[in-house]
Formats: sequence, structure tokens, C-alpha cells
Amino acid sequence: MAVEITGRYIGNLKTELTHGPSGTVIRTAAPVDNQGDGSSFSPTDLAAAALGACMLTLIAIVGEREGIDLTGLSFRLEKHMAANPRRIGAIPATITMPTGLTAEQRKKLENAALTCPVHKSLSEGVERPVEFVYANAPVAVG
Repeated sequence: MAVEITGRYIGNLKTELTHGPSGTVIRTAAPVDNQGDGSSFSPTDLAAAALGACMLTLIAIVGEREGIDLTGLSFRLEKHMAANPRRIGAIPATITMPTGLTAEQRKKLENAALTCPVHKSLSEGVERPVEFVYANAPVAVG
């Protein structure tokens, strides 16, 4: 299935992106460390955010199918840039999981996160460790 996304330059190192199916519009801005004003997500910020959103979406698909309460599910990540060439070097992520999960549920949900298409699409050169946190007990994976 193809999804059309269009974009146009709107000046001042900013772009406007339109999601074809929904018409939703988002804007990007070059980051401060690359000649921009940092007033919005940069393109590489969107790539990193896509990873977090994708992992949560896959967890939610499995959770909904299995009837798991996903209250408290969230993520936090950091995008670290590398130089020569300028690129995303690392996206360490922490996923805070719902409480009260069985070991089997944890395994299913963690697997879902780690098999999200964005995680699988990032090059091997991008470090992307994922830490799953369960009620103040972190579990590092990936």
C-alpha cells in the first residue's frame, strides 16, 4: 500500500508536509546546530519520533488484540547526531510499560516494539537500544 506525502519549502529553512490520505499538515525547521531556528521538529527529529510512535503503535496493536490494558504506556527517546557524514548516530529509547503484565505479555509486547517497521528500516549504523521499564524496574533489550 502506498501513501502519498507531499512537501514544499516555505522559506527560512522550513518545510510544510501534507499527509495525502488525511490532509494533516506538519512543518519542519532546520535545527539550531545546522543553521536553523529550531522552532519545530527537524527532519531527523521526525525520524526519531517515528521510531517511538511506531514501537508504541505495534505494542498497542498486540495489546488491543490480546485485551491488555495499556494505561501508562509511553516512550522517551533522544536523538544523537553524528558527523562526517552528518546523520542520526543513535536513538536510545525508553518505553514505560503498563503495570500488571505477565511474563508472557511482556515478551509479546517487547517483541512487537522491536519488530516495528521503523526499527527494522533504520540502518545498522544507527544505534537504537531500547529499555523497557516496568514499575521502576528497567529491562534493557536490543
